[in-house]
Amino acid sequence: MAREMSLHGKRKEIYKYEAPWTVYAMNWSVRPDKRFRLALGSFVEEYNNKVQVVGLEEESSEFICRNTFDHPYPTTKIMWIPDTKGMYPDLLATSGDYLRIWRVSDTDTRLECLLNNNKNSDFCAPLTSFDWNEVDPNLLGTSSIDTTCTIWGLETGQVLGRVNLVSGHVKTQLIAHDKEVYDIAFSRAGGGRDMFASVGADGSVRMFDLRHLEHSTIIYEDPQHHPLLRLCWNKQDPNYLATMAMDGMEVVILDVRVPCTPVARLNNHRACVNGIAWAPHSSCHICTAVADDHQALIWDIQQMPRAIEDPILAYTAEGEINNVQWASTQPDWIAICYNNCLEILRV
Repeated sequence: MAREMSLHGKRKEIYKYEAPWTVYAMNWSVRPDKRFRLALGSFVEEYNNKVQVVGLEEESSEFICRNTFDHPYPTTKIMWIPDTKGMYPDLLATSGDYLRIWRVSDTDTRLECLLNNNKNSDFCAPLTSFDWNEVDPNLLGTSSIDTTCTIWGLETGQVLGRVNLVSGHVKTQLIAHDKEVYDIAFSRAGGGRDMFASVGADGSVRMFDLRHLEHSTIIYEDPQHHPLLRLCWNKQDPNYLATMAMDGMEVVILDVRVPCTPVARLNNHRACVNGIAWAPHSSCHICTAVADDHQALIWDIQQMPRAIEDPILAYTAEGEINNVQWASTQPDWIAICYNNCLEILRV
């Protein structure tokens, strides 16, 4: 059986922040000079929503809100620029009705650019998700309910005074699926810049190469054609990815070298899975999170293709978990959110 995550020892193992609203989107900052900084998006069923930037004061062991800004509609995803060396402007991206790039400072956050590909229409097809390319942070990909994925190029322009102006343009847009696209993620394969995959309401995982967009590869189809909601690439071994179906109680692990046949199914949950996060530093550890049974589970999958029976760690939250993120530059820490709370857990 999985052991409960230990909360004992010399250092505090859990830090908690309570937001003034239900938290849905959430992610860790990547910059080395901004440890324990996260962005949180509200889930309020109306136009006016919020995003907060919070940071842990390591002396007081308390999270404090650094700044709050308005956001139209709830954010479907939040990501910080994947800048592990601190070379780029301190940028944050959010998806919702459009893709927005924000510049964060210690005192405030301001909108840097709004990326809109619906030039000829008053109708806006909401974005379900996006990903920010780790190898080339000038590339972002968005997925939309209009069946398309769009790859955006970001320009960090000349420095005028002390300000880099940031703008963006459409590099390519493609019809990725037969129905809504629910997630997109760049792969680290082949140099890490050109390969990406998407999942959608047609129940398929499709893989694309920016150098050859005339065709795609279907690497998995859900047997019951249930919509696939999320996909997540293994951070250390680009052959593996994880996906999950709508209302599904399991996470499916795929190997792109063996299309259409899962190499593992992680199905210890008693309710439908809400989130997936691979360990940033290990190819064989993955965290899955569930709303209704309040659990975040960590699995060791190195026995594949033998069946993976039980997780190695379990944490039970005080509410239904909406999201889980494993800190890429602080691999000892996982963040979860439930109700109006953010918790970071030392693993």
